[in-house]
Amino acid sequence: MQQLDSTIIATALPAMAQSMGQEPTRLNLAITSYLLSLAVFIPVSGWVADRYGARSVFAAAIGVFTASSLLCGAAHSLGFLIGARLLQGMGGAMMVPVGRLVMLKTVPKGELMRAMSFLTAPAVFGSILGAPVGGFIVTFFSWRWIFFINLPAGALGIVLVLTMIPNVRESAVPPLDWRGFLLSGVGLASLVFGFETIGRDSMPNWAVAATLLGGAACWALYVLHARVCAHPILDLRLLRQQAFAAATFGGGLCRLGFGAIPFLLAMLLQIGFGLTPLAAGLLSFAGAAGALLNKAAIHPIVRWFGFRRVLIGCAVFNGLFLCSYSLFRPTTPHLLILVMLLIGGFFRSLLFTSLNTLGYADIAPPQMGRATSLASTAQQVSLSLGVGFAALLLHISLAWRGGTSLATQDVSPAFLVVGLLSLSSIPWFLRLDRSAGAEVSGGRRPR
Repeated sequence: MQQLDSTIIATALPAMAQSMGQEPTRLNLAITSYLLSLAVFIPVSGWVADRYGARSVFAAAIGVFTASSLLCGAAHSLGFLIGARLLQGMGGAMMVPVGRLVMLKTVPKGELMRAMSFLTAPAVFGSILGAPVGGFIVTFFSWRWIFFINLPAGALGIVLVLTMIPNVRESAVPPLDWRGFLLSGVGLASLVFGFETIGRDSMPNWAVAATLLGGAACWALYVLHARVCAHPILDLRLLRQQAFAAATFGGGLCRLGFGAIPFLLAMLLQIGFGLTPLAAGLLSFAGAAGALLNKAAIHPIVRWFGFRRVLIGCAVFNGLFLCSYSLFRPTTPHLLILVMLLIGGFFRSLLFTSLNTLGYADIAPPQMGRATSLASTAQQVSLSLGVGFAALLLHISLAWRGGTSLATQDVSPAFLVVGLLSLSSIPWFLRLDRSAGAEVSGGRRPR
């Protein structure tokens, strides 16, 4: 449900912008606000699950997500929609991390690669359905139904959670790090919001600079706080571990491009090429389809080649394919676009499944909750920055050529830039040992 929602909204952005009388690039705030809310509240998810039980937290999170979906569908202004999406992000922040934490605590490390592939399959299925379903709804009905379809799914989800999920909780839970939560939350919100407003003339330049400096100051204070706090909400000491650091920083650079893809494709295909939302969605879903096709092959590939080689190779292919999307033109055959998106999705899925598994290879069981919180937060920050960065690139291109509306020549350079960003992740993977993650892949140690 969560992944379906995230994919659908990218396809519906142009129609939502027209309905609310806004520029399409401003509607990226509906995506950024949700991802930002996830990043702010994910750090506390592990503590809440340990304190109140996985089943109770999971069911409540689905309830909040579903109720806020109803508010999103009823929105008639951008401000109301952003507020509802922030609330929706609070619910989403407690859903995926709690499920991942339960899996990490119960699955032996030798089976972690298979389990992670299985865990991500429903999310990929949601990505496949999102673009065509969103395009169909926007073309033949109202964009509001992209949120209303969450209502029956949410009700069913609550019933299944209460019936099937054990209420796992820790017997001894340390006090919540309120100071760390406030510093990290305010810091993240300020940095992402300040970055989002650069070059948009929505705030004075001094206010934008003050917001960014304030966010950076909060994070500097949090780093000092985390050094002396016995149980920090985000344990930065985990970054001393090579595999976890590579998955966090190298994976973050790759996720900047991944977060930008749905937004840029919607702008390119619908506004640049003039395709209907349904036609654009049927093309965009190819990336998710490619991700689903490799689920059975991920474990044998990593077991044979090792994490280091797989990550380096996938980072190269991922970056090059993102750069190649800048060559798409209205005259490009749709079959070629479909094939390029399909292959790109294959390598991105292999890359991110490997990263999600490798990050926990050297984490001890008592540290697993803190590692999940830190990794999930870093992932969501990268995704939200990816959307904001893509929108900023479009705005810069539009201002540079003095245009008044988006065109293909505005979107193409953005694909090139995010592709180069993905390629910059390679040095992080080159630092890995050749035998990194051999225990969790269940395979041999590569020579």
